[in-house]
Amino acid sequence: MSRAGVRKYLPSSCQKQISPGANYRFTGAFSLTAKLLQGLSGFKSTLKRKIAIMETHEGAAAVGDGVLDFSHLSLDTFGVDSISDERKRDTKQLYLNYNRLGSLPSSVSLFSNLEFLDISNNGLSAICESVTRLTRLKTLVAKNNRLDEFSLPKEFGSLQLEVLNFSGNRFEEIPLQCTKLLRLQSLSLGGNRLKSIPAEIENLTSLELLYLGGNLITAIPPEVANLPWLSYLVLCDNRIQSVPPQLTRLHSLRSLSLHNNLLTYLPREILCLVHLQELSLRGNPLVVRFVKEMTYDPPSLLELAGRTVKSRNLPYYPCDMPSNLLHYLDLASKCPNPKCAGVYFDSCVRQIKFVDFCGKYRLPLMHYLCSPECTSPCSSNPQSDAESEDESSVPAYRLQRVLLG
Repeated sequence: MSRAGVRKYLPSSCQKQISPGANYRFTGAFSLTAKLLQGLSGFKSTLKRKIAIMETHEGAAAVGDGVLDFSHLSLDTFGVDSISDERKRDTKQLYLNYNRLGSLPSSVSLFSNLEFLDISNNGLSAICESVTRLTRLKTLVAKNNRLDEFSLPKEFGSLQLEVLNFSGNRFEEIPLQCTKLLRLQSLSLGGNRLKSIPAEIENLTSLELLYLGGNLITAIPPEVANLPWLSYLVLCDNRIQSVPPQLTRLHSLRSLSLHNNLLTYLPREILCLVHLQELSLRGNPLVVRFVKEMTYDPPSLLELAGRTVKSRNLPYYPCDMPSNLLHYLDLASKCPNPKCAGVYFDSCVRQIKFVDFCGKYRLPLMHYLCSPECTSPCSSNPQSDAESEDESSVPAYRLQRVLLG
């Protein structure tokens, strides 16, 4: 057969291996065969890939019972016409990640028994309304898309989700629909553009994990403390400057990640988190030497009167004063100094002390005093207060645990 004849019946990838001007003889058959096999090998792998994609669209990509995997196929659309009704009913896990879908197709709602849906790493900018028909959906993973707070359907909060992952998107605020997912146990919105945490977060009373790292959050709302089962709170890589003392109510908290923020101190109430096993503080401007500045506003006449009533235990009754004054007296806070019987309301002294934490290292904690004359041995180590503020008294390895732990 002539050279032209040989090239005629070969794939294009093989034809390139045969030069039209070459004079191939029988003695060079081994060299020619090697080149032909190399081209056929590439053609064979390409052919297998095309067949796999064709079979996938016919519903042949089942990994196991109840699992359909359509990932890594560069799909622009998701057609289900070739998938049998029985297969749709039996599917509990559907993988559509790593494709080119611009929006979640409404055909997903035809998988009526779906429990797990992964639509990560697409170009998704919207989630269709029909997703709310998936009444058995428990896990939705939609990482690394183009979703924002306007991308969710109005009734998204009616889903019975337990795990929701919207990390790596474009959310500037947490959609209120997400705060209506009362069965939610894990919420991940890391790597977005969030600037705040809504007070409605307290509605998620079943939440165990809250991941909000890598955002622009500046404050932690006290409502976070109303999550009774929260065990893992991740707020790293934000712009948080302080931690609310109310977090001491998180009795189930095991891990608190606050690294790479703007923290200079922690509230002394954090010592009450007895179940806390991990506390990450590295990358914060926590420093050893604090200037002994006591910011103190002189108390008002109202506060002086209230202090006198509370510190001397003067009896009073609802009929003795207006209801607003009764409420004011109930707001009295006791001075933390055990040697002081004083109280305070609005006027107090803010002071930072280094406190031994778990006997391993010292943390700069904020505490409040009733007056500048009052000193508080806030440290668990009953040594001199001056010693706790002396830079030389804090061993380097302990400081490292604070900054890097």
